[in-house]
Amino acid sequence: MRSIWNGAISFGLVSIPIKLVNATENHSIHFRQIHLADGGRIRYRKVCELDEEEVQGGEIGKAYEDADGTMIPITDEDLAQLPLPTAKTIEIVAFVPADQIDPLQMDAAYYLSANGVPAAKPYTLLREALKRSNKVAVAKYALRGRERLGMLRVVDDVIAMHGLLWPDEIRAPEGVAPDGDVTVRDAELDLADALMDTLGEVDMDSLHDDYREAVEELIAAKASGETVRPAESGDTGGGKVIDLIAALENSVQAAKKSRGEAGDEGDGEMADVHPIKKTSGKSSASGKSSAQTTRKSSAASGKSSAQTTRKSSAAAKKSTSRSTPKSTGAKKSTSTTKKATAKKTTKTAAKKQTSSSGGSGAKKTASPRKRTSA
Repeated sequence: MRSIWNGAISFGLVSIPIKLVNATENHSIHFRQIHLADGGRIRYRKVCELDEEEVQGGEIGKAYEDADGTMIPITDEDLAQLPLPTAKTIEIVAFVPADQIDPLQMDAAYYLSANGVPAAKPYTLLREALKRSNKVAVAKYALRGRERLGMLRVVDDVIAMHGLLWPDEIRAPEGVAPDGDVTVRDAELDLADALMDTLGEVDMDSLHDDYREAVEELIAAKASGETVRPAESGDTGGGKVIDLIAALENSVQAAKKSRGEAGDEGDGEMADVHPIKKTSGKSSASGKSSAQTTRKSSAASGKSSAQTTRKSSAAAKKSTSRSTPKSTGAKKSTSTTKKATAKKTTKTAAKKQTSSSGGSGAKKTASPRKRTSA
């Protein structure tokens, strides 16, 4: 890798010659501006405002614009004469725990390479000291015409340096938080925790830029003359008032399906979301069933009793209506023929009464038979 800066690390009285190498690279796809009418490329040319002529790079310097618009020229020689001890040195000023560095300060990242064989021993010493201390080094250095702040840490067997923004370059987050008091329920937090557990961890090496790949495919398709089909746009729900609980539940289920962990809807974490509703539903159903059974039993019992009473009353009335004509006809009969007819009628009525009224009618009929035989 090509170095972008050569200097040394100042570690107390120890000086470590190093080369600065970019640790990152930009894979963004860059576009050119063209003239839509004919496809010609649009270029920017540096033109002097006074004579309106194009100026080459060797003729261009730098200046500071004063408040009244006056240009104050500043040359590289002027800057080189400044008393800047970090012009060619990464000066370590402190060693601190890594959690004391605010991630908002993180800027560009670099690898520090030992410059030459003599630098190997002090380089290794600093690297191992950082490893054993579990700390990072805070340093100052100058790059591209300005002094900067950096953080040195160990990555594998290499010392890496992260450029840091100065503390006064970090803006306070005023007016960024939501207005008003927002209350979050425990049930919502529980579902958020379940979603976090379901998503789990990820192998950072497996992440890639899907948009860049889509742009590359688009460019390849248009270059080969293929028809490009518009992609289906998904509804992100932006600006809509949503049911947060339902959205979290659906997110948990979708995450489980994407990881091949989807099961029954009542299994896993989701079974504990609304336990009271499920239990009360079963209890009310059981109570409803018991009440229906009790009402049916009571209705059946009342119906049976009513039917028995009506049957007994009807049998008694029938027995009375039949026994009264029998005794009257016996007293008024004077002839033998009428007596015989009355006896037959009495026997017939007695038989009918015995079959309809049961044991009580049988006892009443049996007593005249005993007196006759006697």
